[in-house]
Amino acid sequence: MTARIFQPAKTAMSSGMAKTKGWVLEFIADEARRIDPLMGWTSSADTQAQVRLRFETKEEALEYAEAHGIDAVVTHPKKRRANVRPGGYGENFATKRRGAWTH
Repeated sequence: MTARIFQPAKTAMSSGMAKTKGWVLEFIADEARRIDPLMGWTSSADTQAQVRLRFETKEEALEYAEAHGIDAVVTHPKKRRANVRPGGYGENFATKRRGAWTH
């Protein structure tokens, strides 16, 4: 049984970083998915691929994997630098603003 341990990335639908600080242990599928000929649904007999365990730290996830005999591969995230403007959103409404108000 093989699993991967990673920190999830932020969703594409949000600008915030919620639910990205914890670590996830996710099992790698042992067999390929197949298409059901009658309904056209994608299915698999491997139920472990549906399991996602969440942990506060990477060490907790590694300890769990070691205690249960799971071969785990750790994937480290690529950190983003903060996108902070010097004035921020409030600068749009500053009273010390120079120049003509354009809108």
